[in-house]
Amino acid sequence: MEKFSFYIIPTIIFIIVGIGLYKKIHIFDLFLKGAKEGFLGTVSIAPSIIGLITAVSMLKASGALDIFTSFMEPFAQLLKIPTQTIPLMLLRPISGSGSLALIDSILGSVGPDSFPGRVASVMMGSTETTFYAIAVYFGAVGIKNTRHAIPAALAADISGFLFSSVVVCLLFKNY
Repeated sequence: MEKFSFYIIPTIIFIIVGIGLYKKIHIFDLFLKGAKEGFLGTVSIAPSIIGLITAVSMLKASGALDIFTSFMEPFAQLLKIPTQTIPLMLLRPISGSGSLALIDSILGSVGPDSFPGRVASVMMGSTETTFYAIAVYFGAVGIKNTRHAIPAALAADISGFLFSSVVVCLLFKNY
């Protein structure tokens, strides 16, 4: 099986080039055209990504994330959500890499088999980096008015955050 995975990508490339040669298609010209379109797409979404990265860095550095966390602690305790996961709930819709660093910290401090570790893992798997995805995908096609996309996506994220604790309790009876 290991040898199969080693040869699969070169085989696919060989098949694509072979079909292109058979059909007398200018493969390299098409490749350059696709690379140019991909580069232009990257350039068009760069301002949105830079803005998000800057905002997340400022949120962390200013201590605002800690303030929001302490404000939400009573609500989290009421809903039986581990307090260690509050920063993850706040950062996940904004930053994938930031939330990945947070879950690494959570799993490193309390362990992956603990209740907070399992809840954080379910949160990561059942939520999305909403603002990043909207900035990238809507920005790539030039959509300025997101209408219901942001409220619907945030409602899905909130559901994922709230029900992650419930799901862990249901699947692991010892909590």
